[in-house]
Order: sequence, then C-alpha cells, then structure tokens
Amino acid sequence: MSNPTHARNKQAVRSLFEEGFNRRRSDVLEEVVAPEYVDAFGEHGAAAFQKVIAGLRGGFPDIEYTVEELVAEDDAVAVRWHWTGTHRGVFRGLAPTERRVTNNGLAIFHLRAGKVVAATLETDRLGFLQGLGVVPPNEALFAPKPNPRP
Repeated sequence: MSNPTHARNKQAVRSLFEEGFNRRRSDVLEEVVAPEYVDAFGEHGAAAFQKVIAGLRGGFPDIEYTVEELVAEDDAVAVRWHWTGTHRGVFRGLAPTERRVTNNGLAIFHLRAGKVVAATLETDRLGFLQGLGVVPPNEALFAPKPNPRP
C-alpha cells in the first residue's frame, strides 16, 4: 500500500530537479524548499537552491538533470541522478573548457510538510574534474612510468 506522505515528498524532490533545476522555475523552489533549510554555505531557503542553480547554469548553460531513482522512507527521500552539460562559462573558478560532461550524484532530502528542510549530497567530483580535463583520467594516473635509469 502506498503512503501518501511518501508520494508527496517524492514529488517535491522530483519537482526540485525537473522544474527548479531543469526549467529554472524559481516559484517551484518556493513551493518545495522550507525557509529553515540551510545549505553547506549557510544560505537559507529557496534562495540557497537558486544560488546553486545560477552557479551551475552560469558554467553549464545547457545543463539537464535526469532523475534516475527516488526512494522514500519516513521523512526522507533518497534520489539518484545524473546531469549532462557543456562547460561554457566560468564554474567555481574554472575557465570554460567547452567539454561536455556528465556528473552522477546521490542525495538524501529530509522533508517536513512536503518541503525540504535538510539535505545530504554526494557527487562524483573526481569524475567531474576528469571530464573537464582538470585531473588526468584514471588510465593516465596509473600508467607505468618510464624508468629514468639507463
């Protein structure tokens, strides 16, 4: 039997990605993010998510999220996603590379009354930096080094 609270919470998280991130609908952020939400930088509420979106869109104007899985339990929704975009603007101090990258991530959102009040996030930062060419790919990191002795 489905739980109506779980369904509502999952829809709120899906809307955050599909409407807020993908369609840039800041009104949806107001609907699904509680004012008491605080991000890792100390920003509050929907404005915290809006800053993240603005930063990502500035660096990757064509960014598109795909929600791959949503799982709800108690007040939590776990989400697994990937996004794809082309690095055409400065992103966190990195000059544009014009490279198309994909980044995978997982998050657990905690909701109260259908609004996000807390979140924990994990993304593939190494893969992201390798995709941008900032860090060499794994093959290069573990390739045998030439013997400097004759």
